[in-house]
Amino acid sequence: MNDKHEILDEVSSVIKPKKALDLKYLLQLLLIISLVFITVFPKMYLQHEIYYKSREIAKLQREYDSLKEEHEIINAKVEAIKFKNQILDTIF
Repeated sequence: MNDKHEILDEVSSVIKPKKALDLKYLLQLLLIISLVFITVFPKMYLQHEIYYKSREIAKLQREYDSLKEEHEIINAKVEAIKFKNQILDTIF
């Protein structure tokens, strides 16, 4: 029985029981989490901003293209009206 206690004492001296979370471990964990957050957050923010700006640019480009087409159609109508007026002026 005495040998059993000696062996247990030797084993317990080699294997130290785990302590509860101490302050140093908690601070290290918070530091690591904050460093990860600091390095990842700007990248996510920039990707988010780039995505929405590109959507705005695409929308504006579509509007520009449609207005350009509309301008060409209106110019063609104006030219047709001018041509018609010139012909009518020469007849009368």
